[in-house]
Amino acid sequence: MGTRCDQTPAWAQLTSAFEASGQSFDVRAAFAADPQRFSRFSQDAPHVFADLSKNLVDAPTQSLLFDLARQCGLEQHRAAMFAGQVVNSTENRAVMHFLLRNPPAGQYIPRHAAINKIADMQAEVEVTLNAMLAFAGQVRANDHITNIVNIGIGGSDLGPQMAVLALRAFADKPQRIHFVSNVDGQQLLDVLAACKPHNTLFLIASKTFTTAETMLNAQSAKAWFEAQGGQDISRHFAALTTNIAAANAFGITTTFGFWDWVGGRYSLWSAIGLPLAIAIGGKAFRELLAGAHAMDEHFCHAPLEQNLPVRLGLLDVWYRNFHGFTNRSIAPYSHALRRLPAYLQQLEMESNGKRVDTQGHALPYDTAPALWGEPGTNGQHAYFQMLHQGTSVIPVEFIAVKNASHPLPGHNSKLLANMLAQAQALMVGKTDNGGHRHFPGNRPSTVLLLDELTPASLGALLALQEHRVFVSGAIWGINSFDQWGVELGKVLAKDIESRLHSGDASGLDPSTAGLLARLKT
Repeated sequence: MGTRCDQTPAWAQLTSAFEASGQSFDVRAAFAADPQRFSRFSQDAPHVFADLSKNLVDAPTQSLLFDLARQCGLEQHRAAMFAGQVVNSTENRAVMHFLLRNPPAGQYIPRHAAINKIADMQAEVEVTLNAMLAFAGQVRANDHITNIVNIGIGGSDLGPQMAVLALRAFADKPQRIHFVSNVDGQQLLDVLAACKPHNTLFLIASKTFTTAETMLNAQSAKAWFEAQGGQDISRHFAALTTNIAAANAFGITTTFGFWDWVGGRYSLWSAIGLPLAIAIGGKAFRELLAGAHAMDEHFCHAPLEQNLPVRLGLLDVWYRNFHGFTNRSIAPYSHALRRLPAYLQQLEMESNGKRVDTQGHALPYDTAPALWGEPGTNGQHAYFQMLHQGTSVIPVEFIAVKNASHPLPGHNSKLLANMLAQAQALMVGKTDNGGHRHFPGNRPSTVLLLDELTPASLGALLALQEHRVFVSGAIWGINSFDQWGVELGKVLAKDIESRLHSGDASGLDPSTAGLLARLKT
């Protein structure tokens, strides 16, 4: 990792630039002064067009942000990740999910020389991918299997669930795919109500095969299967795990593993993507990987000034640390992308929700914003009031699809018109001396536009977001690839669960003890 951002000359220059003009920047005046602003602040990347022109940034500031990236060693940190070096320092691991989406050996000649150092690992990745896709093909061809139930949590649920919904138009089999993640048994019961043992395949997704919520749901699913007369666990259960022994003890003989350099929130491209492969088939799944790989290539080789993940990540730093914006709203104007905000929440907030740098030193500046959102046009009738007239400025990221996958006339043009109108209204505002109908405007937004929502374009969009998070994390000098903040609650839950049975409140804080007593009565 290079120099921490607050210790670079560019950081001081950005501070001065913000105080001089950045805090009073008016994007409406910027458009009036520069008729070419749209073309200067928009760009094409693989499968994605981005309009950044409505953001509160000018060319001199953007130039300083590129200086900041270079002074923080972004390019070197990126090269280290793609070379397979240990960039997840707290867990002493490399981070190489990009390997999962490389084309088969012989079809890809890496332009990044460092990738040659880890080329030998590609064969192992391909063996697992081929086996996983072959199994998916067998399930798709099995007319007796009508329900697939994926049991996982976190990255083992959010990624595949989001992608299965997003690519439903490419699901050419009648099999229904369900997802169970919550330890609340009602979710599992709701899913099982639509299933019968003889036509259901359960996928248990847990790298360690010890994840508490996942294993409780798996055991309950197994008990239901047997109680309903199900036979042959090995034919109706498969595991996405590296703990083959534990899976075998459960009764599972079909397993697909992945590696310690695949983090949970980056695991959709691995065997964790099996539900998606069953839904859309092996060819389409490879197209998803190819789209992501195309964005990997763009991130690796495009100059910083034309590098979309870099531009987005730097814009995030500018907003978080200089403008002080604490949130970003994700507004996918696509029903198919309705779970994308939840997926991006984990990707960004688990990656960059950190308070110390890579050396363990407390940071004097803020890191990840809070991400939240709903699909358009639903969000317009819920929280957009706050975006337009609230006291806080919240940047909005619109994600839209030019060509709809459905045949209903009139719907897509109305959907796109609403998206364009909301972005326009946020920027231009409306004057009303009475106040109640006054829209201040000058509220920033970005538009990410896909020509069509396909496996390839979805893959590129997701890889774009991964790399954008990498960029901002590198600038902040944090480890974007661990998640120690998840651990404490897990440890305490084990202790409290036993106390819920025993009623023992000794040593607990008064609030927890009081709630425990309330729950026991």
